[in-house]
Amino acid sequence: MKLFTSLLLTLLLSACSTTYQNQNIYGKTLPSMQGESLAQELVQIPSDFNLPITLLLVGYKQNAQFDIDRWLIALDMTETEVSAYEIPAIQGMFPRMFETQINNGMRKGIPKELWKGVVTLYEDGETMQAFTGNENGNNARVILINNEGKVLHFYDRGFSVNALNELRAAIFQAPN
Repeated sequence: MKLFTSLLLTLLLSACSTTYQNQNIYGKTLPSMQGESLAQELVQIPSDFNLPITLLLVGYKQNAQFDIDRWLIALDMTETEVSAYEIPAIQGMFPRMFETQINNGMRKGIPKELWKGVVTLYEDGETMQAFTGNENGNNARVILINNEGKVLHFYDRGFSVNALNELRAAIFQAPN
């Protein structure tokens, strides 16, 4: 029964999805969106990110977590200091119906002290996907923004050392 429920949930989450062509969002301003952290706090994106720079690691599919983890590990290993948030951005009506189950599943796999840094977009998930494009959905969208929501750096082709070095250069060049 548990396997059936899992398969049904996977089917529902992947149904009714719209594909958006990948975009180059460098220099654009992130649209206003609202999400909820795993700590159950409402977060307004980008207005609640009021530091000089903030890094958003956006995932559209569960498999994007592998890419996001590689980015987070690399940032840690290179001692790159930047405020980073994981942003699962899920589109469609069915995921919203299972929001509680999805969030509880994520909480089981993420240490409680990190819950504030995971902000899920349900109602505005499609807004984020349309803004960046969602082709190759297993790749994280790496978005560095300033405190006004302007995109200072964007990358969506999967983790690589070269891409990490480009992100680090953008972080170090950003105004503090």
